[in-house]
Amino acid sequence: MTFPQHNRQRLLDIFNVALAAADPYLAILESACIERHRLQFSDTQFDLAAYQHIIVVGAGKAAARMAQAAESLLGDRLTSGLIIVKEGHTAPLSIIKQSEAGHPVPNEAGEAATRDILQLLNTADEKTLVICLLSGGASALLVAPAGKLTLQDKQKTTQLLLNAGADINELNAVRKHISAVKGGALARAAFPATLVTLILSDVINNPLDVIASGPTAADSSTYAGAWHVIEKYGLTDRLPLHVSEHLKNGIAGKLTETVKQGAPCLATTQNIIIADIRQALTAAQGKAKQLGFTTRILSDALTGEARDVAKWLALTAHNDLENMKPGEQRCLLSGGETTVTVRGKGMGGRNQELALAFALEIEGMQGVTLLSAGTDGTDGPNDAAGAIVDGVTATQATSAGISPSNYLDNNDSYTFFKKLDSETGTQSQLLTGPTGTNVMDIQIMILSKA
Repeated sequence: MTFPQHNRQRLLDIFNVALAAADPYLAILESACIERHRLQFSDTQFDLAAYQHIIVVGAGKAAARMAQAAESLLGDRLTSGLIIVKEGHTAPLSIIKQSEAGHPVPNEAGEAATRDILQLLNTADEKTLVICLLSGGASALLVAPAGKLTLQDKQKTTQLLLNAGADINELNAVRKHISAVKGGALARAAFPATLVTLILSDVINNPLDVIASGPTAADSSTYAGAWHVIEKYGLTDRLPLHVSEHLKNGIAGKLTETVKQGAPCLATTQNIIIADIRQALTAAQGKAKQLGFTTRILSDALTGEARDVAKWLALTAHNDLENMKPGEQRCLLSGGETTVTVRGKGMGGRNQELALAFALEIEGMQGVTLLSAGTDGTDGPNDAAGAIVDGVTATQATSAGISPSNYLDNNDSYTFFKKLDSETGTQSQLLTGPTGTNVMDIQIMILSKA
């Protein structure tokens, strides 16, 4: 075993408590109630007697779990509903229908389901209450190309931006301006119905116009800003021709901008954050303290290149260990969403890349164990959530004929950890399956001074 089994188990115990704290089912039921035919979310009330129909729509990796809560809360008051979830992220539902679609690159199933949602919203009127459920992944799942654009145009554009290392804000600024549903367009489609959107945030600091590309929120980005992102990453000559023409037409004022502050459809729209990374980290901190660790949260807004973040975490571990007393144990927590600039041809994800880079940074260092994982249970286009590493991981891999640096250079962290586990019997790769939630990534570091 690369790391002591008790360290691995304690990391998993802390991680599982963090996941439970961000459970969207519980988050909705804890933030909502019905009393005397009034539906209340936080400080917002809706008189159910004023509506003839209640429709549920939505998208995201956690949308199925959120829909379960909506059914539990509203029961037979619901008229109908349709949500879009990532393939394999379904849950048992009785009234609300669900469609599985591709993520992170949108596919035909997502486009067809989004068109069905728009058609459903076309039936909404002043006596309709629309409840929209949004969570991480909705940007790719809720997909309807604007104008003459095709799904293939959006797919190629999304992949180019992902491979270039664009962050979530930049990615969404472009996606909103080539979409018929993002950037407030879903709120425009639901108008004049009353719309309340319940959001499980997977974006740092919870900006409503960025989460899920802001389908029910005012959008501050512009066509010009979207084109700036394209120029920043040198993609002007690689972008599909129709996308280039569409963005340039938008800059020239030939196309309608995304929904801006003060638009009529926003007067009947409420957006409510039900949970985010902060709840997960606070719960993780509580569990770590319960296990006897001196604990602190390093950041709930971790960003940057995964390899650079790994270096920072390794330096933090080194500095803390130097200042710790013999026998002292600490747990350092962080959360956020890093990026990976893809230069190789391997398979991986930001958490596994971070963990592999961290393993190289701390090679030979005693008393350091790290878990880095996506709270949704996935890390890139593979079945792993992340990985667990320590100061022996890189050395043990090299002894088994597996070069950590070569795999890192090829952005092939998934293959690295899978091969390491297979050939050495370790349990470095973390496989959780879909968790039902999605509040970005979390890193849990255990430090033990000998």
